[in-house]
Formats: sequence, C-alpha cells, structure tokens
Amino acid sequence: MTEPSPATLLDRHPGLDPDFAALLEQVRTSGAAPLSALTPAEARARVRAGGGACAPGPALATVVDDPGRGGEPPIRRYLPAHARPDLVLVWFHGGGWTVGDLDYLDPFCRLLAERLHCEVRSVDYRLAPEHPFPAAVEDAERAVRGCAGRSVIVAGDSAGGNLAAVVAQRLCRDLEIRGQLLVYPVVDHDFTRESYRTRVGLVLGVDEMEFLFRTYGPADRSDPAVSPLRAADLTGLPPAVVVAAGHDPLHDEDVAYAEALSSAGVRVQLLRFPSLVHGFLRYTAVVPAAARATEEVLAAAALMAAR
Repeated sequence: MTEPSPATLLDRHPGLDPDFAALLEQVRTSGAAPLSALTPAEARARVRAGGGACAPGPALATVVDDPGRGGEPPIRRYLPAHARPDLVLVWFHGGGWTVGDLDYLDPFCRLLAERLHCEVRSVDYRLAPEHPFPAAVEDAERAVRGCAGRSVIVAGDSAGGNLAAVVAQRLCRDLEIRGQLLVYPVVDHDFTRESYRTRVGLVLGVDEMEFLFRTYGPADRSDPAVSPLRAADLTGLPPAVVVAAGHDPLHDEDVAYAEALSSAGVRVQLLRFPSLVHGFLRYTAVVPAAARATEEVLAAAALMAAR
C-alpha cells in the first residue's frame, strides 16, 4: 500500500501564492534555525542576506545618508528630480524593532519618492535589545518633528508600520500629518486571533512574535505606544491606507485597525492581498504577485499624497 504524501504548504494553506509556497518550502527544508534561536547579530545578518529577493528601485536625482542632528536619528534622504517642496514621506523599516536597517526596503523607498514626487526620509531608528522600548518611538517622533513646516505622510511596514501608526496618534494634533501608509503593521499583541491560529508555518507565528515583543521590551504591551489598536480614541487621525496580507498572522489585527479607524470617522482604504504573506514587499524580484501588490500600494500612496 502506498503511503500518502505529506501535506504541502498549499495543502495546508489553500489560496497561498504558489511562488511564495515554493520559497517557503525551500526555507523549511534548508534547516535554517528559527528567528527566536538566533542572536540579534545573527538575525540581522540573515535579514540583510535576504535583500536580493527585492527588485532594485529606480535611480533618483539624490540619495544621501544624513547622520542626524540635534538629537534626530540618522536618515536616508531620497529626492527625485523636481520634488514637490510641500510634502515629505517619513518611512520606518520593518524587522520587529530588532533587525533591519536603511537598506531593508531601499528599493521601495526609491519607488515612493518617484511615484509621489516628494522627498522620502527613511529613519535608522535604534533597535532592541540594545535600545529597548521606547527608544524606537522616541526616534520616530524626533524624525517626524524634524519635518515641521511641511505636510507629512508617516509610513512603514510591519514594526515600522507600528511606529508610523503610533506617531500618527501621538503627533497628529501638533503637526500637519497628511496621511499614514501602514503596510502589514503590528498594531496589537493578541495572539489568540484566528489569523494567528491558522496562518502558522509561514513567515511569522506566535513564537516569532513573542520573541520580538520580548526583545522590544515594553512593560505593558497594551500601551497604545506598543499596540495602537488599544488607543481609547482614534478620532481626528489622518487618512490611512492599511495593507493586510491574507496569509499573515497579523491579518486580523490589521483589518480590525482599519475598521476601528473607519468607525472613528477616519478615511481608510484597506488593501487586502489574500494570497500573500507577511513581508511581501521584499520579494518583488521573485514573486510576481508581490510585485503586482506593490504597484497597488504605490498607487494608493500616490492618491493619498495628491489629496
């Protein structure tokens, strides 16, 4: 009698993009240690090595690293030719507040600058565990306050989306924040949601997120500066584009945040990509569906900038 074949990722996760399934299967069979078993240095090296799966961004008139002044964190400035002077987008990279750097999504920052015709400032905020919470939030606030006098879009992916959402809540009454672009952001810490229970064995899971929250080090994970979905009042926040990946444990909290913003009277565009996984912006060179989704995100960001 023939033994049944072991279930594949596509068997366990119907609707998962086949290209992503093939990549994740390669990772599974490679014997690579889980993120939670790595030191911060090892995790950062692994993430840097994965940057080649992202298609290169366009050449721009100016791309320069600024070491930061007056207590502001270091940034990378992206300036297209004929950049509009009134608008700046401040970008916070992902990586669970623990990994990632200015190169993490350099191609996407270039695309944002080109499509929005504005300066993009990517923030090299301090990372945990060397600099635990609230260091990243403090750096994010300083970076946005450094744009005073101009209209600002705050933006980021994953933990960077968390920082963008937090900054929007904390600064929208002090500065002119035109909008927020939140790409599969961390907005809560509830691991009992259905997407945490069913989107296992992919990029993120409970073990990885528990490791990242523990490394980030907040004493109270329900603090809105950690879990912006827990904020008591979301009224008056700037318009938002919220991006949710269907095969992401964060999917349900991202949808919940979009719904909470909408219920508070905030204009929200929820972009859902059912077949994609967490982190898809970094796979545009090898996953066509990720490249197409990235174009949709850019179009939504450009529309926000034009309003």
